[in-house]
Amino acid sequence: MQLIAPTLDLPAGYGAALRRGGSPDNLRPAVAAQQLAQIAGDPEGFCAGFDDPRGQGGPVTRPDGRRVARPPSIRRWIWDDGICGTIGLRWQTGTEALPPGCPGHVGYAVVPWRRGEGLATAALRAVLPPARAVGLRWIEVTTDPGNAPFRRVIVKAGGVFAAPDPLPRATGGRDAVHYRIALSAEGGGGGTGSAR
Repeated sequence: MQLIAPTLDLPAGYGAALRRGGSPDNLRPAVAAQQLAQIAGDPEGFCAGFDDPRGQGGPVTRPDGRRVARPPSIRRWIWDDGICGTIGLRWQTGTEALPPGCPGHVGYAVVPWRRGEGLATAALRAVLPPARAVGLRWIEVTTDPGNAPFRRVIVKAGGVFAAPDPLPRATGGRDAVHYRIALSAEGGGGGTGSAR
């Protein structure tokens, strides 16, 4: 498993995954249709939008429909003999505090037909060194209390239960559980996978 930055030679494969039922957003599956339109209209701009480490891109739409300033972020495709999903890291420079409206530092989605293969755990582990590289000492990851597979992924990647807490309305307003993953001084993470 690798995390790869989107390139112009891969959007067709990503588009095929979206058409087959994959979505980069577990809370808003309609994002798949929006991304297909972006790929068709401006594949170069689509790929360029995956990296915004300075948070200079346009606003983002939250689950409650509000548009807020984009935080610094990187997104990668989860790759293992093809595109298997996406993972994103978002942060605020100089602090571990979550960006406004973000339920966690990391969000990911694995296509339905590749779930249960350990890809999510490997991807979460692989995003830890980049998180340390932007100055984070830990990351917070949030999920629904009943999402046992996601909770197992977080724990396997080093997550420690932090607290049950409802999410703010801006992030969906649902019950949530929060985990924290400490990042080592050596760059965080471990396990399988790599990011490039």
